[in-house]
Amino acid sequence: MENQKDSIKKIAFNYGIIWGLLSIVLSVIAYVTDNHIERPMWLTVAGLAIMVGIIVYGLKAFKLENEGYLSVSESLKIGLAISLIAAIITAIYNYIFITVIEPDYVIQMLEFSTEQMVIQNPDMTQEQMDMATGITEKMMTPTIMTAMGIIVPLFLGFITSLICGLILKVNRPEN
Repeated sequence: MENQKDSIKKIAFNYGIIWGLLSIVLSVIAYVTDNHIERPMWLTVAGLAIMVGIIVYGLKAFKLENEGYLSVSESLKIGLAISLIAAIITAIYNYIFITVIEPDYVIQMLEFSTEQMVIQNPDMTQEQMDMATGITEKMMTPTIMTAMGIIVPLFLGFITSLICGLILKVNRPEN
């Protein structure tokens, strides 16, 4: 059992770091190609593909190290641990990006959000626009954005781990 815990830690650490680094690479690509504000669909799809791929490979690695057995609870532990490590790495990078590399990022995002509101809701009154902008401003502080950068991957990692665990599960035979 102790060996299994070590295996979970090792796999979570290794795959979490890989996911975190790939997420940073994707963010850098978005920044260099000037897509960091608008976030086109391909960035979202690439990010989700990285997440699913890393979790699936992590679960398969654990299954290989454990005689082909994987329970749903082990799947959830591994997937959430991978997600947490990746989320922390990515959140640290995003915090540095928002506060040091691109300190105007929040202002640019607010301007983009306001433009999108006008395009999507041309009949919005100025009062409604001000209220929506105020709420958006409160949600776009570096602290809240960092917290969401941890919460969202954990939620998505949980869902992915649950689905993959149900698909990949092979319970140990009971003696």
